[in-house]
Amino acid sequence: MTKKSHPECPVPAGSLIVIGGKENKGGEEAEGRKSPNGFAPMEILERFVKLSDKPHPIIEVVTSASGNGEESFEEYKKVFEQLGVKEVSHIHHTNRQEAMGKEAMGKMEKADAFFFSGGDQLLLTSLYGGTPFLTELKKRYIYENIVIGGTSAGAMALSTPMIYAGNEEVQQISGEIKVTTGLEFLKDVCIDTHFVHRSRFVRLAQVISTNPMCIGIGVEEDTAFVIHDGQEGEVIGSGVVIIVSGFHIEASNIKDFSQKKTLSIRNLKVDILASGNRFVIPRTNPQHV
Repeated sequence: MTKKSHPECPVPAGSLIVIGGKENKGGEEAEGRKSPNGFAPMEILERFVKLSDKPHPIIEVVTSASGNGEESFEEYKKVFEQLGVKEVSHIHHTNRQEAMGKEAMGKMEKADAFFFSGGDQLLLTSLYGGTPFLTELKKRYIYENIVIGGTSAGAMALSTPMIYAGNEEVQQISGEIKVTTGLEFLKDVCIDTHFVHRSRFVRLAQVISTNPMCIGIGVEEDTAFVIHDGQEGEVIGSGVVIIVSGFHIEASNIKDFSQKKTLSIRNLKVDILASGNRFVIPRTNPQHV
């Protein structure tokens, strides 16, 4: 019997930049907290532009998650123009018919970089899930050197699983954090944002306890996790990235969610990473169709 060969899973040629929200847009200090030594204004958005590796990149700002799309677009357009970008365009959809239209596909095929703004991550998945726009964007991410960035809700939507409900008031109660399928640029990874500022550690840990094959990436404000080759991560910005791993969990009471008990997890692993630190996202789930 001939042994079957194992086809290699393609390594993404594109880059992801996962931002924790409130990235610096030109202020002299990090917002809401003391800046560390070496603080660099606009470091994150400047890196986003440079990752395109184009002298004159075309950037699409996707504000579909926001209730104030035009205002959000104008804010980012101004910053990107300050960084030397000459062509900044706007994608904003309010229904799936628009998201599946020819105009959306035309914009997607032309751009070198895509920036998903903050707002409501469930809006993004409900608008773009299963659309040709998302399918072709993923193909471009796999086979072309494009850049896909997201901030706040726009970052959370890039992963799967994706948190869409449950805040600090309920995060300690087992089963109170609501999760769905994200846009799946990262699989078996859950991204949470505004992580330290909004005290979201326990809610991310709760998600990881439901499926210890996943890892959690908690990104603080004005901080980003830059990902190359689908799993090689680097921290930039003025805050921290917290990695929550559940591979060695010995016990948890997450299965008792119907009893609304206080969450308990034993032997959870945590890494706290600062600017310049690197982390390789583990691949424990063999790729398959």
